[in-house]
Amino acid sequence: MAVSGNSMVPKYKDGDWLFVRWFQSTIAEISLSDVVVVERGERPGIFLIKRIQKKHGDIYWVEGDNSESSDSRTWGWIPKNEIVGKVLFRFRKGKK
Repeated sequence: MAVSGNSMVPKYKDGDWLFVRWFQSTIAEISLSDVVVVERGERPGIFLIKRIQKKHGDIYWVEGDNSESSDSRTWGWIPKNEIVGKVLFRFRKGKK
């Protein structure tokens, strides 16, 4: 998956490529500070990269590394079914 935008700067930059483990029907093991892919129920097909900051039962607080990111600071807690993948590693955008 390609990074588009600046919500995870400085960790991931616009144009980087991410190798993602996509979840089928249930979330695999995720921990605090993991970077995950979120698909909000009201925006199907739009995949957002966020970091797990807090967990409370089956709900999660996710934030982008950039403080101007659209994330739980705006949305509030999200249900676990909106977490659809986990970022495993990045291919850094090449220099031109």
